[in-house]
Amino acid sequence: MGRNVEIKARLREADWKRVWQWAEQNTTEPHAVLVQTDTFFNTETDRLKLRQFADGSAELIGYTRSDQQRPTESDYVRTPIPQPDEFLQAMRSTVGIRGVVSKQRDLFMVGPTRIHLDQVADLGSFLELEVVLQPEQTFEQGQEVADMLMAELGIGAEHLVSHAYIDLLEAREA
Repeated sequence: MGRNVEIKARLREADWKRVWQWAEQNTTEPHAVLVQTDTFFNTETDRLKLRQFADGSAELIGYTRSDQQRPTESDYVRTPIPQPDEFLQAMRSTVGIRGVVSKQRDLFMVGPTRIHLDQVADLGSFLELEVVLQPEQTFEQGQEVADMLMAELGIGAEHLVSHAYIDLLEAREA
């Protein structure tokens, strides 16, 4: 199981460009552009999604994270799915599909932090910071890194979003 400290922030166009330039200058490895489709399944608790990539690969991601407008701890499990179409069909017929999120993600690594710059269909532009925690690290240590990066990037409380993309899409449709 993995753990990270994460934030999500809505970005205006000027913020997007500024954050992208900063990430490009500070990345520790070449950045990747990923096209992702996340299919969320109905669950009693937590979140479960099938993430499909443009190259045909996929992974199942189960995660627990509270919905808060501040750095939050997330526990997750990622499992490769070799036959995503068959898996999706099985899940659709058993637990049902909650919704689908489509996005293009620019992924940058800055030290132990994944910086995601997302263009989410029907929602807009977002930043996600995921400070990957080692087993011996505390939430507070990860929060310090997230807070430092937020300050460096000019991301304030007014930018923060408490919910997952699927929640935002559902609220928009309601």
